[in-house]
Formats: sequence, structure tokens, C-alpha cells
Amino acid sequence: MYKISHNTASNILEIENLENGVYGKIYLDSGASLQELTLNGIAIIKDLSPLTYANTYASSILFPFANRIKDGAYTFNDKNFEFEINQQEENNALHGLVYNKTFSIVDQETSHDSASILLEYNETELSIGFPYTYTIQLKYIFTSNDLSLNVSVKNTDSKAFPFTLGWHPYFLSDDLFNSSLEFNSSKKIVLGERNITTGVENFELKDIFAIEDKQLDDCWVLDSNKVIFNTPEYKLIIESSAENNFLQAYTPPKLNTIAIEPTTGVSDSFNNHIGLEVLDPNDTYNINWSLKIK
Repeated sequence: MYKISHNTASNILEIENLENGVYGKIYLDSGASLQELTLNGIAIIKDLSPLTYANTYASSILFPFANRIKDGAYTFNDKNFEFEINQQEENNALHGLVYNKTFSIVDQETSHDSASILLEYNETELSIGFPYTYTIQLKYIFTSNDLSLNVSVKNTDSKAFPFTLGWHPYFLSDDLFNSSLEFNSSKKIVLGERNITTGVENFELKDIFAIEDKQLDDCWVLDSNKVIFNTPEYKLIIESSAENNFLQAYTPPKLNTIAIEPTTGVSDSFNNHIGLEVLDPNDTYNINWSLKIK
């Protein structure tokens, strides 16, 4: 049987099923990010200590933009806006606005086969860089071999706004050098100074992408909605319900760890419009990301 525990002092949720080897840990005060995940007895997401959440954005939801916006500045509907610069060394706005927000519990259900949790954040204050109100809901569903994350964003403002979405999980491998990625792509994003998109180039993936000792901070345009992470211990299938999908891969300064980030846009998307979408007042955008372990 699944069990959900809420530590009100730390505002952390724990999801557990000892029989199926499932464990999850969600930090409600850190954007409802999934900081630990074990499926079928295999730990695939763990605390990145001594690296901090402030520096890694581990498992954070990236909204209203994924990745970076150069100088935090953009133009929308002939008006100029500027996000707060939260990446001082590159003078960029980084990873949106909800990664450090507190989410509330709307609903939770447990059964013998699964556990589901519905979480919500309501933005009612207008920021300088993004002067719109919205509601974002996250629904996590845990089963023995799968995790499903549904993200729902509703525009509660009277004005349309631009957006992209992303998710920033870091995965463990017992041997990252001998791990690999499989994905379909014929285009790669060209990154210039400050990791800002400068263009798109042709890319040919032959068979699999071996990680080896590569230091990754790369982005590809996906031709499908599936990415496979192969490790000596397990295979993880990452799928997205979005029409336009991008893959960001990053190797942090921590052994045998890699960020595999599904996104709907790229760095500086508010200016280059790659993957950028517009959400009209009262409309809702939904996306589902899923992890399946084999």
C-alpha cells in the first residue's frame, strides 16, 4: 500500500511503498520539486549535496521560461520587459519564476497500486518582468515502475502572455562514463557566450550518444517525444506529451550525475521565439512528462 506523509515543519512530502520499492520526496517550499525518487528499488534521483538547490535547480519546474533570457530583457506585443537577473556571472535571467515558490496540497490519493498528489501555486502579484497572473498545478503519480508529472498552467490574467516550460531533474548512474542517451534529432542548438542561443545547426546522431567523459551543457531539437537514458544498472524512458520538444543535457560537478531536461523551448526563447508559445486569458496549457524504469 502507498503512503503519503507531510512533514508540516519542513513542508516536505514523502511518498512510500515498501512492498514495491517506491520512494519520493517533494519539497513544497522549493517549487514542489522532486528531490528524491526510487522506482522498483532503484534510486534514480537523490539529494545532490554538497551542491545546493540554489545552484542546481534540481528537479525544478521551469516556468514561464526554461533556461536563460539574455540580460533578462525581451519584447512582447511591442512592450519591453525585464526579468530580475538571478545569474549574476552571465547577467541572465535563469529558469523562470516558480522554482522557489511554495505550493499547496490540493488533493492526494493512495491505493495498493499508486499514489497521486495534486499541488498548486497561484500567482496574484505582478512582477516587473512578467506582469501577469496565473495558476500552475502539478500532479505527481507514482507507481512501481513509473512516475508521471502533469503540469497545468492557466492564464488568470486579462492579457495573453508568452511562455515555455521545462523540467530539470538530475539522474544517477552507477557508472556515467559507460552510460548513454538515445534520442532522435537532426538539429542542435548553437550556444554562444553566456550559454545564449545563437542559431541551429545540423546534427547527426549515429546509434547512441555515449556520455563517457563529456562535459555537457548542450541542447538538441528532438524529432520525437522520447529520450532513453541507459546505465549499467537500469534503463530510463523519458517521454513528453508536447508537440515541440527539446533536450537539454548537463553534467554538474558531481560524480555519476547528469541533468536530462525535457523542455518546450531553448535559451533566450523570449527573443528568438524557438518553441515560444502564447497563452490567452482563461486558457490552460497542459503537458505530461513521464519516467519509466526498466
